[in-house]
Amino acid sequence: MPSSELPRINAFLSAFARRQAARIVELPGGFAVYDDAFAHSRADNQVVIETAVDPEALPAVAEEALGHLPHRMISVLDDEAGTACAERLVRAGYTHSVHLVMLHTGPVPAGGPADEVDLDTLRAPLTRRWRGMLPDVGSEVIRHLVDRREARSRGAGVVRFIGARTDEGEVASWADLYVDAATGTAQIEDLVTSEAHLGRGYGNAVLTTALRLAVEEGCGTRFLIADAMDWPRRWYERRGFSPIGRSHCFERG
Repeated sequence: MPSSELPRINAFLSAFARRQAARIVELPGGFAVYDDAFAHSRADNQVVIETAVDPEALPAVAEEALGHLPHRMISVLDDEAGTACAERLVRAGYTHSVHLVMLHTGPVPAGGPADEVDLDTLRAPLTRRWRGMLPDVGSEVIRHLVDRREARSRGAGVVRFIGARTDEGEVASWADLYVDAATGTAQIEDLVTSEAHLGRGYGNAVLTTALRLAVEEGCGTRFLIADAMDWPRRWYERRGFSPIGRSHCFERG
């Protein structure tokens, strides 16, 4: 399954995490990222492992790096390293999920009926979505999960928020597009459709538009990350994406 595109994609993911972070601490095999402005966001306060590490030592490394937070999150970009660490981290109380790196290998659709939107436009639908997913958390947590998109603007040379609207002007589906023109790499991230508008083609409109914009930016490597066990991966496969590698995520708390 691994391909020659995978090292470039993992380098992109690593660089994005570093660039959007407010603060970085180097660790064995990787680094920790922090952003106190979004302390409730696990993705903005986590350990990222890039290469092989000592599985027995990793729980203690994460504890030292994240011990001041109520959560622990470790992202392992290398599949072999993540597989080697899984048993030890699960014993330490972490849940383990596997993500697929999916490369767009199909034809690029012409056109695309979605548009670029700003964070203020997305704030209301994002808040509704997070509130539906996390009904028991406080308003500060929801605010951090919504506003953390501000930090993503630092992560790549070009960061765009893409949205598809209903006839009434409501944003029904949205996603991020991150572009590194120097390497010709683009990531489509967090493609979400509001539950009230599922099955009406809004997600496809967003994906089509993001792919077209990536091509216009000169990106021959276009990818996204999908949960290996969830249904969207099949939806992406029908739209020209193929799995080329895996990454691992470990969470606790």
